[in-house]
Amino acid sequence: MDNLFSTTTHITKNKRTEKQNFKPCIIWFTGLSGSGKSTLANELEKKLFEKGIRTYLLDGDNVRQGLNKDLGFSNEDRVENIRRIAEVSKLFVDAGLIVITAFISPFKCEREFARSLVDADEFIEVFVDTPLEVCEKRDPKGLYKRARSGELKEFTGISSPYEKPESAEIVLDNSNENIEENIKIVLDYLDINLNNYLIKKTI
Repeated sequence: MDNLFSTTTHITKNKRTEKQNFKPCIIWFTGLSGSGKSTLANELEKKLFEKGIRTYLLDGDNVRQGLNKDLGFSNEDRVENIRRIAEVSKLFVDAGLIVITAFISPFKCEREFARSLVDADEFIEVFVDTPLEVCEKRDPKGLYKRARSGELKEFTGISSPYEKPESAEIVLDNSNENIEENIKIVLDYLDINLNNYLIKKTI
C-alpha cells in the first residue's frame, strides 16, 4: 500500500450538503430474514423521495446479484459482504445522499465497522425486531423451510447466530407488519433528533 495516495477533491461532502435541504446519512436496517427490512426500507425511500430528498436503497438480494455475486453465505463471506456494503454506503454519503440499507447484517462487529466509516450523526441503526417464530411463519422466500431441512447451511437464526443490536437508534416491532406506523417512527426520529436534516413531516 506504500504506492497509494489519497486524492483531495475540490467538491467536498460539506459543499454538497450546503446545496440541499438535508444532511446525508446511512439508515441501516438490520434484522432476521422475513422481518420486513426490505419492505420498510422501500417505503421509507418512497416517503423521502416524495419530500424531494435524494436517496439510494441498497438491498441484500439485489447487491448479491451484482457487486457481491462472487460471495457465498459462510460467516467469512457474510463479513466481506457487509464490509463492501459499508464502503459503498460511505461513498454515497460523501456524494450527499441518504443511503438506506436492508441487510440481515447478523454480526455486531460488522455493523460497528459500518458505523465507524462515517460521522457519529451519519449512521442510524434501525433494528427490525421481529421474533424468529414470526419470521419463520412468514418465510416469504421459503428459506427457513430449506434451512430446517438441512438444505441451507449456516442460515441466520437457525444454524448461524444473529447478534441483536444493543443500542440501535431505532427499534421497530414489525410483528404485525404495521408499515405506516413504523415509517412514521423513523421519520419522527429524523425530525426530532436530527433537526439539521430539515425533513418536514407528511404523515
